[in-house]
Amino acid sequence: MYGAERGTRDGVPEEDREVAEMPERGRVSGGRGGRRPLRVVEVTGPSMVPTLYHGDLLLVQYGVPVRPGDVVILRHPFQQDLLVVKRAVEQRPGGWWVRGDNTFAGGDSTDYGVVPEELVLARVRARYRPPAKGSKGQRSVTEVLGWAASALRPVRSASTRLRAR
Repeated sequence: MYGAERGTRDGVPEEDREVAEMPERGRVSGGRGGRRPLRVVEVTGPSMVPTLYHGDLLLVQYGVPVRPGDVVILRHPFQQDLLVVKRAVEQRPGGWWVRGDNTFAGGDSTDYGVVPEELVLARVRARYRPPAKGSKGQRSVTEVLGWAASALRPVRSASTRLRAR
């Protein structure tokens, strides 16, 4: 509700009010690090199988530090209008070495080298796997519970076995 004075809202003058850029699908305020926008993005393609599948929805957080093993959203170094999801393997001089979890899919640092740090935009926080589109009609309780138990998961860092080549 607007305050009694013109140009105020809740008694705070408009020019003193902090205005944050609103992401496409919402914003969540962070605790220690201030406001860090969260967005929902959809996975297309097989490069991160078995961690992520085509059609998965990801909750990503922009402007947070990246650590080795994190799944990240980045701009493709040669096609910067294209956003890709990869795993940050290690930090090297000049940026990050990134890999897809599916070694047969390609399209990672083995093809285009180190990704400059300014092209790494966000870190994936969670994955939501929608129900299969082919399952119509009634489903058993066991099937529904199995899907519910695996539908929403945090995306964790890879094991220490993951190495850059």
